[in-house]
Amino acid sequence: MRSAGFAWAGIAHAYRTQANFRIEVWAGVLATTLALLLHAPLSPILLSCALVLGLELVNTALEAVVDLASPGLHPLAKVAKDTAAGAVLLASLGALLVGLAVLGPPLLRWLLP
Repeated sequence: MRSAGFAWAGIAHAYRTQANFRIEVWAGVLATTLALLLHAPLSPILLSCALVLGLELVNTALEAVVDLASPGLHPLAKVAKDTAAGAVLLASLGALLVGLAVLGPPLLRWLLP
């Protein structure tokens, strides 16, 4: 149970300190709400949200460790941070495509009866 408390502390820290994490959380809430309202499949939406948010947490953790290990500018620190950010970007683009594929058709049917 203590480890779950530590995990929630990490999530809360990311929510408090990382603007992108907050944006991604609320984008996930919006996508999930739309899926529920449109009776669209929830699984792809929830899995995409979990992937994006999980990678954002890993990115935040990696940035903290890199900053601790290399407070100054270092080319390898930049590579580590940029690569982790790239993983979040790819997951976000994938989540967007999943959202369009899952939510697009029922949304169009609702908008254009």
